[in-house]
Amino acid sequence: MLKKEDFFHQTMLIFKLGLPIWLGQIAQMSMGFVDTVIAGRAGAVEMAGVAVGGAFWVPLLLFGQGMLNCIGPLVAQGRGAGKENSLHRFWRQGLWLSIILSIFLLILFTISSSAILHFDAIEPELALVTANYIDYIKWGMPAFLLFFVCRFFLEGKGQTRPAMVAGFAGLICNIPLNFIFVFGYFGMPALGGAGCGLASAVVCWIMLGVILYYLKAYSPKTMGIVKPNKQLMTRIARIGFPGALALLLEVSSFALISLFIAPLGSVVVAGHQVAMNMVSLVFMCPLSLGIATSIRIGICLGAKKYHEAKLVRQTTLILSIFMGLSICVFLLIMRIPIAHMYSTNPEVIALASSMLILGACYQIPDNIQIVVLSALRGYNDTKAIFVFSIIAYWCISLPIGYLLCFTDIIIPKVGVAGFWMGLIIGLTVVSTMLMLRILHLEKMSPEQISAKIAR
Repeated sequence: MLKKEDFFHQTMLIFKLGLPIWLGQIAQMSMGFVDTVIAGRAGAVEMAGVAVGGAFWVPLLLFGQGMLNCIGPLVAQGRGAGKENSLHRFWRQGLWLSIILSIFLLILFTISSSAILHFDAIEPELALVTANYIDYIKWGMPAFLLFFVCRFFLEGKGQTRPAMVAGFAGLICNIPLNFIFVFGYFGMPALGGAGCGLASAVVCWIMLGVILYYLKAYSPKTMGIVKPNKQLMTRIARIGFPGALALLLEVSSFALISLFIAPLGSVVVAGHQVAMNMVSLVFMCPLSLGIATSIRIGICLGAKKYHEAKLVRQTTLILSIFMGLSICVFLLIMRIPIAHMYSTNPEVIALASSMLILGACYQIPDNIQIVVLSALRGYNDTKAIFVFSIIAYWCISLPIGYLLCFTDIIIPKVGVAGFWMGLIIGLTVVSTMLMLRILHLEKMSPEQISAKIAR
């Protein structure tokens, strides 16, 4: 039973840890907002090209992020166990892992940008913008992956401000760089939507430079270069890979929607992108809560405070439900002004505002699933996350969404709204499954939990 005093105590700890994370996430996601708005001013095709390009870029980048994501809980567990002197190894081996992932993902991005030019279902003009966007932005990916290694390492140690500062530095630079590269100021060629990709690549390296500065200031002994440690790299990869696949499956299901609806035209893609971009932006609130949850639970488990780990999960679950209700009301009230911020096209505005109604409907299950999923990360329980993601997104959301969008099998086809309805169903299913899983883990004996996080 969660007592009132326990709830307020855990809330204060989470708030202190999570507020800088939230501000940093908002700054990073605001870059996507800036990209979409500025590309939208350049034209519907340019904005649609950024949307479809993101459908390729984001899933692959987040796969790399997911592989490194377990560094935070591992560092937190070591910190809770009082093993401060051994934590540097996670950053050093994460560095090598990020280099390997960078080489692999650069190859995939190159293949993707070439393949999209030959994708007949997409308008040639839209395909060209998308391919050029990917060709530019891929060069920022190595910096972004190393940025995540630094960020997760520092967050695991409870130092959440450096990522926030780096995020705002990136945002401040992203705005003028977008104008320069998209519209061709200061003698630069006007690249249109593809310029957003070049701006983002430059910003990735700026953010890396900022967070490396803080890492050297906060933990100067960490940045030593050592030989690759196969055993530790394998452990990071073994824990991170299922979670990375789960993240890839979830995000690629969203990205596939953009590809599926591309034949419906630039206006539909643009309207969908406006709504999806805003939903992604507000998602930073529960995501930040989730990151703080995994760190706090990792610390508690490392210190063998298993009951307190349960209190953390119970507290953040309540906070996530309240947050979901608040975001839902905000989206319903502000859906039309939000659409106007992104575009001046009446058709895009009308479609985006209607999609935001559906986006508001899945806020509570979405908030629940990310917080409980993050709690599972604190237990290093990433295999369950992977299995549940396959079921929820690929066996439920996408098939139902496709049938509702393009066929009359279930109900008369409703167009792009069908995919949003499928997402509501999928998120509800995955939040239920994740909740059952965490309840199972919390019933395990202390010996079983210790053995699990030690693997």
